[in-house]
Amino acid sequence: MINKLSLNVLLVILGSVLAAQPTAKQLTKSIEKARQVWAVPGLSVGVVYKNEVAFSQGFGTKKAGTGNLVDASSQFAIASNTKAFIAAALATLVQDKQIQWDDPVRSYLPEFEMYDEYVTAHITIKDLLCHRAGLGTFSGDVIWYKSQLSASEVIERIKYIPQAYEFRSGYGYSNLMFITAGEVIKSVTGQTWDQYIKEQFLTPLGMDQTITSTHELSTNQATPHKPAHDTNQPISWVNWDNMGAAGGIISSATDMTKWIQMLLNQGVFNGDTLLDKDQINEMWTPHNSFVINEKSKMNPPGRNFNGYGLGWGVFDYYGRKVMTHSGGYDGMYSRVVIIPEEELGFVILSNSMSGIIGALMFDLINQYLKADTRDWQEYYFSRDVGPGMHQWTADRISARKHNTEPTIPIASYSGTYHDPMYGAISIALNDGQLRLSFEHAPDLSATLIHWQHDTWEIKWDQMHAWFDFGLLSFESNTVGEVVKIRFDVPNHDIFFDELHPIKR
Repeated sequence: MINKLSLNVLLVILGSVLAAQPTAKQLTKSIEKARQVWAVPGLSVGVVYKNEVAFSQGFGTKKAGTGNLVDASSQFAIASNTKAFIAAALATLVQDKQIQWDDPVRSYLPEFEMYDEYVTAHITIKDLLCHRAGLGTFSGDVIWYKSQLSASEVIERIKYIPQAYEFRSGYGYSNLMFITAGEVIKSVTGQTWDQYIKEQFLTPLGMDQTITSTHELSTNQATPHKPAHDTNQPISWVNWDNMGAAGGIISSATDMTKWIQMLLNQGVFNGDTLLDKDQINEMWTPHNSFVINEKSKMNPPGRNFNGYGLGWGVFDYYGRKVMTHSGGYDGMYSRVVIIPEEELGFVILSNSMSGIIGALMFDLINQYLKADTRDWQEYYFSRDVGPGMHQWTADRISARKHNTEPTIPIASYSGTYHDPMYGAISIALNDGQLRLSFEHAPDLSATLIHWQHDTWEIKWDQMHAWFDFGLLSFESNTVGEVVKIRFDVPNHDIFFDELHPIKR
């Protein structure tokens, strides 16, 4: 029989066992298992715990089918985790009293325009950073994607993007607002956003492997991959310089743990204060709360709030406040997680576009919190994520009407079509085939193959990470003259259907 004293001793021992951090061996085993389950070519993971780098390691290969191994210093795109750096850069300007969070954007960018005069006049720096500007999620990304437009030229076109919800009364994830924030930094400091971030953070933190453009890639770089028929197809790095303030940083697990250490230590690194703790609190405060869906409420442990701070997503998990952000780049996904009250933070970098990032995030949290024992890999595999691009494509293929002919001579489709948000889009007849080209994005060129009636299939010259199949339809007026074109390119981000080109 166990007496009361023995029971108390047992509980203390049990509590210390449960509270113990996982060993490097345990972390390695679970991460490698996840990598194989999700068939990810390569991963790099860094963990900070109790102000120490507790784990930093690479897994798998930089490129599928090779023996070139990933290590903790291998470079991956962190994509939208760049947004936290932009928020922090602006926070340094606030603490130095060069700007205020509630300053109107027009105070620094007089040429900036939105869909509405009131919004144009009143949108603030803070509004740019918490996705409450009134634009739909990913709306306008087609402007910058694989485009030769500069950041300032991209911003000039924002005024043509339609309103999706009332200003400051909804949530729409906007890369364009962070591109704008990058230009605010330039206006205030006279430095480009990346020059300023290097000076304020990358150099003081010793983040020597971190770069802000694909032009600076080292030899120790992971290769991006696109899922293709249950395999991973290596693809080329895509330059994101014109939207770099929204997602252009490329880093490593080794470097990102330094960034996480600084944030967990209330802005202090090696005795130097790089960021005021009050400004970190401002970034991690929800400035835009949004509705929790029923699935999130029902899944243990449930969720009490979802929000977005300044460059960070914020939610609760077993009573802890979690700061996090994901990043999606052509052929790469990333995730940064910080739980301040547990003195825990980590980064996951991958060279694939799979669901491993979300599953591994909760696996790592639970290995430290010991709060949940579910199999997160199985959960992410089995959950209902809705129809994907494959189903969207299948629906269009099944609806195709075969054995039809164009309603007008092929040459009549040729011409220059103009969209105010985008610019010129050309349809040309070359050697009996129609060719599609975009004024500012030669990498989006394609051949058009007849599909049905006045609809043509888009056969892209290059492989694109976010989309494959696409259709283009020509619309005519009452006398049979082609007047405009309409795009139908199923994907979750680059919305060609936002373009409404009219023939000139």
